[in-house]
Order: sequence, then structure tokens, then C-alpha cells
Amino acid sequence: MTVRTVAAIIGVSLAMGAMTASALAQAPRIDGLSATAIDRYLRDYIERTRLPGALVAVTKDDRIVHVAGYGHTAGGEAITKDTPMPLASVSKSFTALAVLHLVDEGRIGLDDPVRTHLPEFAMADPRAERITVRELLQQTSGMSDRTFPELTLPAPDTLEDAVTMLRTASLAADPGTRMIYHNPNYSLAARLVEVVAGVPFGDYLAAVVFDPLGMTSTRTVNTTADLPGAGEGYVRAYGQVVRRSHPKWFVNGGYGVVSTADDMAKWLITQNGGGQVFPRETVKISQTASGVGGSGYGMGWDTGKTAGGAPRLRHTGWLLTHNSVQTLLPASGYGIAVVTNTGMISGDDAVILTDGLVDLIEGRPDAGAVPFSMTADPWLGGLALLNLGLGFVGVYRARAWARRRTGRPAWRLVVRLVPYALPVALFAGLADLIGFVMNRVGTLDQITYVWLALYVWAGTGALAAVAVVSSRLVHIVLVRRAGVPVTSPSGSVPAWPGGIRDDEGGGR
Repeated sequence: MTVRTVAAIIGVSLAMGAMTASALAQAPRIDGLSATAIDRYLRDYIERTRLPGALVAVTKDDRIVHVAGYGHTAGGEAITKDTPMPLASVSKSFTALAVLHLVDEGRIGLDDPVRTHLPEFAMADPRAERITVRELLQQTSGMSDRTFPELTLPAPDTLEDAVTMLRTASLAADPGTRMIYHNPNYSLAARLVEVVAGVPFGDYLAAVVFDPLGMTSTRTVNTTADLPGAGEGYVRAYGQVVRRSHPKWFVNGGYGVVSTADDMAKWLITQNGGGQVFPRETVKISQTASGVGGSGYGMGWDTGKTAGGAPRLRHTGWLLTHNSVQTLLPASGYGIAVVTNTGMISGDDAVILTDGLVDLIEGRPDAGAVPFSMTADPWLGGLALLNLGLGFVGVYRARAWARRRTGRPAWRLVVRLVPYALPVALFAGLADLIGFVMNRVGTLDQITYVWLALYVWAGTGALAAVAVVSSRLVHIVLVRRAGVPVTSPSGSVPAWPGGIRDDEGGGR
């Protein structure tokens, strides 16, 4: 980035700040919550966490409380209320509403088998024929990352190709018996829409959802390559934000919508019962938990409670470089949407910001929360340096270690070296371990986005272990080739060539 570019960004930011301050000064208070208070909270958070950029929309009933953009994109452009950013899995609520619109028109039924309307859908599991439209939207189809690890496979380019890939997959549970979060449920739902409607899914969403709501800057895309800036954003590591590109993922249907703060305010108002575009009962169906296995998941919405015990509807969304949250508080009529350009897990900024805004609405003070990685990463950094230090010492002392064990049976040497396999196994299985915790399947490369400091800690441990073992094995071979005596004539510690004793400069 050139000096001129930096200066331009600073100039735009100052101008936007002045415009925002002027607008906020004239903004009315709505039931005790003002745009000024929201803006102050956002700016305080950004200052203490170095969050690069965010968009925020807050509504109450059918009114807009605050819409704004903060900071900058990875490309250096100032984020405003009209800057498009990826919504990630918040997109599922849009897909669900598109399907429900077809239900309202009588073109499909929620309890129809998917194959009735989409004969091309097939899986390597006969139970898949029983999957219904409702089960797709409620994520109770039985499909799972465990049986179809979509994020580890080559990304398709179209919804049709995404459905075709499912032909090799099996189910992890009987349809309708368990809630298992799996993005292809919604890719399949989107393909169902475009086949039944006879138009591309993006065109149908625009015609029946975006345009009627006045969301003129909102669209859906097929892959992350089609996102603004190809999905480029940031990850958090060691208290810093690191700019990263995004690998190609297929996102349409499940997490491919791109929107702005201004448009998201219109969406929140609709979801809170405002406007006459969709029947209230249709919206309510999407927000109602399935109850399958105790699940609180509805159709693109998850039910729960706030810290104050009030009912809450929410859906989070994560890409490797962005995260998002949409929240409804039915009791008070508030709606909140937040998108940030920091990635999943290590940069859970959107969730923290949303929780802070809910606290503000419910009268609790700012908790001063920051992403957990900002606290954990320095410790992991110190442990990574310790790994390297121990590895260096182990390599340095490998010759003396080998001399101590010359002549011992090979199995005893193996036993002494086996524990060094544990750091290697941890690193090799890190993606599986994270996947088990998150109930998702990913790759080691993806861990460099999800939690870079954890990857570095595990990687340095594995590197140190391999270096120590390799060095010890090399010195074992060299010492044995040199024909060093095993014991002295008296049976005491042997004398080595050159008068060096085993207990001089030893080391284990």
C-alpha cells in the first residue's frame, strides 16, 4: 500500500467520522437507546481490539435506530452503511424464506420428499429418498460433515454441481431424528428453488425477497471468488490482525449472500413483523424451533435467551476471513445485524459486538470483552518459543545422549523415543481435533485461519520432536560405527576416546 493510498484512506475515514458525528448528533433516541450510544460502544470496541472493519444495523419494530460502517476493507476502502460485505451463514434465513414462498404458492409442500421435486438428488444411501423439504431447512436430514466433508473437497461452481457431488455421500442419521448442522442442506434447498421456480436461484431471491424489501444492494453468489474482494479479510494472531485471502469455497444457498448495513436494517424490520411483503405466519414458521432431539434450530434461525433471560432469535455466520450475526429480541422489538472482516473462531468479533449491543439494550454495562485469542495467543506464543528452545537443547545434546545408550537393545531406544511421537501426532491430528470440538471437518491449512497461534504452537512442538529424534538416531548410528566400548573393564562408566567420560557434558 502506497503512502498516497494510506493518506486517502485516512482522509476518507476522517470525512466519514465527521459526517457520522453530525448525523448522530441529530439522531433521535428510541426508547432509551440512542444511535450515539451504539456508535460510542462500537468505536470503543474497535479501539481496544484493533478490529479492521465492521458494518452494523440496529432496528426497533419498524424503525431504524442505527446503520453504519466502520473501518476499512482488506482492500483499503472505507466501510460505510452501503458497503457490501458477506453474510456467511446468516444467508440461510434468506434461502429458507425463498423456499417458504414456494410453499405459500402451493408449488411444494414442507413435508414433500425432496426427490419429488428434484429427481436429480441422489445419495449413496437409500434413506436419502425419505428426506423432506422441512428436514433440509431444519438441518435434520441426516447429512453431516462426517459423511460428506464439503470443506475438504474441491469446490463446485454451480448449485447443480453441488447437488451432484452428494451422490457419493451417505447419511450420519435417519432423516428427521437429529439436528446436524451441514451447509449442503441449504445448497440442496437452493437448487430445489431454482428447479421448481425455473429460474436461477439468485434471480428468484432477488425477485421474491431482495427487491420487494428494497434490498437493492443485496445479492447471492456461487463461490467465495465471487465475493467482494474475493472474500479477502483478516485473521487474528498474537494481538494483531493479519490480512489473508480466502480459498475457494462453494457458498450459494448456505452462506453466499452479500449485503449492506442499510439493506440488513430492512431485513431485520421484516423479520420483526414489520412490512407486508411476507405473511407473518410464514416468517414465524422459519423462526420456530424444530424441537427434534431438543434442538432450538428453526429454518435459518436459532432460538435461545439473552444474558438477561429474554427470548432471542439468532444466527451466526463464519467464513475464514469474515464473521456475522443477526439477532432478534422479540420481547423488545429490537433487531441487530453485525458483520466484521475478521475470520472464524480466533476473530469472533461479530458475536462479541452483538452481545455487547444486547447488554446495552438490556441496561448492562459494557463488559469490555475481547476475542479470546487476544488473551490466549501470547501464552501460545510463549509455549511455541519454549518448544523451539527445548528442541535446540535436545539437538545439541543428542551426541551425548547417543553415547549413553550405545550397545543397548534397539527396543529400549525405541521406547525412549516413542513419547516424541505425541507432538507429531497432535499436529497431524489438529484439524480432526478442532473438527471434533466444532462438529465440522476441515484441513490443517484452514487451521492457519481459524487459530494461527494454535497451529504455530502445535507445529513447533512437532518440528522440535522430529529434530530431536532425527538427531539422536543419526548420532546412534555414528557412535556405533565408531566402535565405542560399551563398558570399562571395571564395569564402571566407560572412558571414551580422547578421555571423555559419559558423565561429562551428559544429558538425557
